[in-house]
Amino acid sequence: MTRPFRFGVNMTTATGGDEWRKRCRRAEELGYDVILVPDHLGMVAPFPALAAAAEATERPRLGTFVLNAAFWNPTLLAREIATVDALSDGRLELGLGTGYVREEHERAGLEFLPPGERVDLLTRTVDELDRLLGDASPVPRPAQSPMPPLLIGGNGDRVLRLAAERAAITAFTGARHTPEGLRAITAGELAERVAAYRGFEAGRAAPAELNLLLQFVTVTHDRRAAVRELLPRVGLDEDEALELPLLAVGTVRQIADQLRAQRERYGFTYLTVLDPYMEAFGPVIEELRGG
Repeated sequence: MTRPFRFGVNMTTATGGDEWRKRCRRAEELGYDVILVPDHLGMVAPFPALAAAAEATERPRLGTFVLNAAFWNPTLLAREIATVDALSDGRLELGLGTGYVREEHERAGLEFLPPGERVDLLTRTVDELDRLLGDASPVPRPAQSPMPPLLIGGNGDRVLRLAAERAAITAFTGARHTPEGLRAITAGELAERVAAYRGFEAGRAAPAELNLLLQFVTVTHDRRAAVRELLPRVGLDEDEALELPLLAVGTVRQIADQLRAQRERYGFTYLTVLDPYMEAFGPVIEELRGG
């Protein structure tokens, strides 16, 4: 049976309290299922922001997208998770990743570990959270037992294997590191990563929900003109960019058809947009509801 779509908005723009609550309520009005907060220096702190979002809304779930494991002591993180889950009456979803921005680690006085060691740290964090939140009497106690649903984000084999073994939701990133910096991965490269994940999850009792962050959304009748402006940022030619799953460009119907096709090809049913595109994507949510 095809899993229905869910929609999240990643709130990357810092605002004051009144504006924050207003934007969270607007996300709820537009039909978003999850209000998400990233974990980057220079943006709002995830857990206070999610607590404020919970107070301002009734229906959407609340998620971290995603926490940088190196920023968090697992014991203190367990307390944050349990508190926000309890205060939101069980609406929290926990997103975790390895972290990838060297400059942020350095600003925080943290060593930027090699990739393999960052995956080791992420694995230890997941193990510790399982232990701490699965304790019979943690204080405070999360509303969801034994803990909120876990999302793990990444593209590398070890992270995808960990996600296949431990996470309820697997989030695929749309870029990879190169000597020249981040580069968007092509549709074929993403298909290969999804296929690798499918191999890791073989034998799993129930398939995970698969997430993709749509990096750019524009409603237009001229897809090529819109994509042409993005070519310097994605490092691909025009035809390759038009095929990118992380770009949602076209009329509302074209974007909806694209996302339905991607659900069939890759299995992506949980779609996230960045908050500057929250309004533009609203009609697409309406188009896809029930489909």
